[in-house]
Amino acid sequence: MMRQAGRYMKVYQDLCQKHPTFRERSENVDLAVEISLQPWRAFKPDGVILFSDILTPFTGMNIPFDILKTKGPIIHNPIRTAADVAKVRELVPAEAVPYVGQALTALREEVGNASTVLGFVGAPFTLASYIVEGGSSKHFTVIKRMAFETPEVLHSLLQKLAESVIIYVRYQADCGAQAVQIFDSWATHLSPVDFEVFSLPYIKQIVSAVKSTHPDLPLILYASGSGGLLERMASTGVDVVSVDWTVDMAEARQRIGTQLAVQGNMDPAALFGTKEFIERRIHDTVAKAGRHKHILNLGHGVLVGTPEENVAHFFETGKSVRY
Repeated sequence: MMRQAGRYMKVYQDLCQKHPTFRERSENVDLAVEISLQPWRAFKPDGVILFSDILTPFTGMNIPFDILKTKGPIIHNPIRTAADVAKVRELVPAEAVPYVGQALTALREEVGNASTVLGFVGAPFTLASYIVEGGSSKHFTVIKRMAFETPEVLHSLLQKLAESVIIYVRYQADCGAQAVQIFDSWATHLSPVDFEVFSLPYIKQIVSAVKSTHPDLPLILYASGSGGLLERMASTGVDVVSVDWTVDMAEARQRIGTQLAVQGNMDPAALFGTKEFIERRIHDTVAKAGRHKHILNLGHGVLVGTPEENVAHFFETGKSVRY
């Protein structure tokens, strides 16, 4: 379940009282491991997700940032020019973010083969959106202006990001991640024709490069609001297309085909419903996804305030499904 470790769990809220900043929680090995394992201990899901953030590698790329409780991600020096792009360094994960590798190794040792340890990364366009906009954005006007006015600057940044993401995925796999999810959260703010220029080629480059060295590493691609892009997402070479809840799973399966796996795609808000409602939605999703190559998940991250007993029921019901 995306965001299965986090704010809806009381045990996490209690930990936040002692360790109030996100970066402390995600960049301290012991804390990151503890938080990653909280939902594993409570619900025994089939996946244990590293507690981290897609911006974490910026630490080693000369892109100072912070994640504030009230504002979210803040990029201290937004990148707007070719000179700014030139200052971006290639990531050396073992030096810049060793805690990520150490946490993944510890998680593998803890769960063994009882669950799958998942790592994750941001796709180049989504990472660039934060870097160029200076943080979160509603309309993405700054990066779109760069794309349409000085595309060579944006392409230069995207290429640098792609190269570092390749390194980062390989590092996560070498340290214990058994699958890696790529988040292109903001690419759906691009029109399809622009997605094909500013996002798709870089995801394909990442997948191809990673598969050349780690051919058996499953790669998952997720983008919220991606109903208009499913076929393009399926063309990237990933093993799994993660579908958000705004698309009917039967239609998604028809459009993506049966060769790729699908992930998703229950509305996270469905977990506020009755247990009977949750069960109906799970069985509906599973039936529409088909009998093979489906990872049951939400269509987005679990929402703050979701009752923990309903999260437990989601996992219990999902694991009890028999074809």
